[in-house]
Amino acid sequence: MTCAAHGGRGYGAKSYEMTESQAQNFFTSPKKISPCLITVSCSKLPSPVDDNSENQEPKRRLSQQSSWEAKDSEGKDYLYRLGKEADNMNIAVGARAGVVDSLFAGNFLGKDSDIVFDYRQKVTRSFEYLQGDYYIAPLFMDKVVCHIVKNYLAHLLNVKVPLILGIWGGKGQGKSFQTELIFQTMGVEPVIMSAGELESERAGEPGKLIRERYRTASQVVKNQGKMSCLMINDIDAGLGRFGNTQMTVNNQIVVGTLMNLSDNPTRVSIGQDWRESDITNRVPIIVTGNDLSTIYAPLIRDGRMEKFYWQPNREDIVNIVHRMYEKDGISRDEVVSIVKRFPNQALDFYGALRSRTYDRSISKWVDDIGGIENLGKQLLRRKKDEKLPVFTPPEQTLEALLESGYSLIREQQLIMETKLSKEYMKNIDD
Repeated sequence: MTCAAHGGRGYGAKSYEMTESQAQNFFTSPKKISPCLITVSCSKLPSPVDDNSENQEPKRRLSQQSSWEAKDSEGKDYLYRLGKEADNMNIAVGARAGVVDSLFAGNFLGKDSDIVFDYRQKVTRSFEYLQGDYYIAPLFMDKVVCHIVKNYLAHLLNVKVPLILGIWGGKGQGKSFQTELIFQTMGVEPVIMSAGELESERAGEPGKLIRERYRTASQVVKNQGKMSCLMINDIDAGLGRFGNTQMTVNNQIVVGTLMNLSDNPTRVSIGQDWRESDITNRVPIIVTGNDLSTIYAPLIRDGRMEKFYWQPNREDIVNIVHRMYEKDGISRDEVVSIVKRFPNQALDFYGALRSRTYDRSISKWVDDIGGIENLGKQLLRRKKDEKLPVFTPPEQTLEALLESGYSLIREQQLIMETKLSKEYMKNIDD
């Protein structure tokens, strides 16, 4: 190897050649060098690696123009940072045969070792658990069915059809349950959200989630040929303004998202580039709440949301409760006397009344399996072939139901009369 060194800046220009060993000694050995500018041009510089480096193949890059492998100050490449910063936790493809080594996928769990993959992908709701003959109020059914049908025929109607149906009314009046019964009757496979999903630690996430769920309901119509809709339960608990509650950015984005869906139900973006062929099927939105007056007024205006106040009358309550007690042998006349004995109660009161009658039978069953000391062992740690003692439901009678009803009424009165929160903060006015 030959190297040429040139000195300059008036100190005398010199040019000479040196061998590789001389060049290495020149730059590594301590010596006093006169101030000059030295430029070195070498045909081959010493390499810090061993002599076998000539036989090593250079590291293969994905692309000569790709910046994905560019390292940051910590030595991490772009792909590492992308995976660390992303909020996508879908790892379903990482546990499937053909993607990872068969040692990790195995055959004992099947070819797809991610056993919850199918469950995770299904965000729609089916109602196989609704077994029995339930009563649906005719007025409630007419309103929900009419709203769903109008939205599916919106392109044929020469009228403005509101996308959202807001069902509101008192607590425990069966708004959500009656709606689910109608979905089951009509064969609708909805996507259901709750008010707890309308807030997030990340700004914009709830709005994006609503758009994703809306597009999912649209895909059900397109791919499965089933009717679908988006349902949001207790929307006023997530978007309502109560007193001095704080309005967050996510509240504003959710309201804006629902308003935009109402105005443009067939053009829904979740962040991707717009495509002319990306047309979303229009699907209706149904929301439930207790007080829609707490929601941003432009969202609930006519043309965007159709409002329906649900307050079951006495006939509806008797019919619903009678279907609830019919399997227990309670006659309609006895149901009428129960409703008359406990007026001004919500529908869930009569369901809790029936549930309260099971308390004594459950206490007896706990004694039969060995008492509370052995309860955990019998329920959770028993052998596979070991069966629990048979639970015998109590015989429902009018007297037992009335006794349970009076017990629930006493609990309600204690809450209203005691008001322990005032007792705890009795010095707040001082």
